[in-house]
Formats: sequence, structure tokens, C-alpha cells
Amino acid sequence: MGRHPAVQIDLGTGDGRAVLAAAIAAPERLVIGVDANAAGMSEVSRKAARGKLANTLFVVAAAERLPRELDGVADLVTVYFPWGSLLRGILTADPVILAGLARVMKPGASLSILVSVTEHDRSSGLSPIDERDLRGLAEPFAAQGLTITGVTSATAADIADTGSSWGKRLGAGSQRDAWRLAARRPDAPGDREPSAEHRAVPACGVPGEQ
Repeated sequence: MGRHPAVQIDLGTGDGRAVLAAAIAAPERLVIGVDANAAGMSEVSRKAARGKLANTLFVVAAAERLPRELDGVADLVTVYFPWGSLLRGILTADPVILAGLARVMKPGASLSILVSVTEHDRSSGLSPIDERDLRGLAEPFAAQGLTITGVTSATAADIADTGSSWGKRLGAGSQRDAWRLAARRPDAPGDREPSAEHRAVPACGVPGEQ
């Protein structure tokens, strides 16, 4: 990690294609894909090795038990269309999941989450979400040291830019609504927004994201 000026962690990376896209787009940045399913990342990790993408790393770990070696290393954390326990953890503001996200982020780091839950997904045990639902996460996020800075609708072009295979298969941004939630970890302890601002999160992009 010391060889790279910036580190991105892609949590719940799935097949890891988003890691390759990010690593190619920003060769100076170390991009770490994290997923509990090692088999899902195997093909892309081999492709990264063949392509000599030395700025990629793949870590097998659950979101609930992130390795301590990742503590405080990330300038940017991305979570693109999570599913299962990671999706439920984010949308229900599970303190274990949120604390893990905050723990791997440097002070001042950014968090970008893309999600889509519609009527078709009720079998997952989650209700459809909209902008209001995501803005309502401001206070529990703040309790774990994360300030939500914006909630915006994500377009098909936004999804394509991530390189997320799952987002593409879902038809997110075109065939179904998708949302981007942006947050940051304060630069210093106690550097948090007033609670009134937590209740009225502005719509904006991710600070510092290219």
C-alpha cells in the first residue's frame, strides 16, 4: 500500500470486474476488492495477474469481519449493488456493517454506495427503497462516524462507469431505479455535521471522486 498515493476498497466486489475497471482508470491508485466468495473473484484476479495490473489486490473476507490490516487505509470505499447480508446491513443501518465501513476509511475518506431495491426484490425480505429512505439513514450513519453528503438518482451511464457486472445485469438506472448514497468520514474526531443537517441531506456527488 505504501507504493500507491491512494487506496480504494470495493466492498462486496462479486466477480471483481469493478476492481479491474477502477484499476485501469486510475493506475496510480491501489484498488482492493473484498468479497466473502473467493471463487467469484478467481477469474478476474487471474486476469489482473496476466495483465500485470500491480495496483489490484483481492481479499477474501465478509463485510462483518473485515481484516484489521485494512483499518484506516482507504481514501475511497465503493459498494456497488450489494446483496444479501451486506445489502440488508446497509439499508437497516446495522452498526456492525457501518462500523466496519468507517473502520477501513481514512479521516476525510469518501464512501459511495449504489443500491437498487424494487417491488421485484421483495423475496429478499426488503421493501422497495427511494430517496427518502436513504436520507433517513443519516442519523444511524452519523452514530458510526459517517456523514451522508448526498443521495442522487443513478443513471445507466453512472452504472456503466462502475464496471459492475451485477448492476448491468439488473438493468439498474434504465429498467429499474437506482440510487447513489455518498458519505464521508470526518477529517478529525468530533468533526460531524449538526444533527439538523443530518435530517436534511443535500443532493450532491461524492467528494473527491473522479
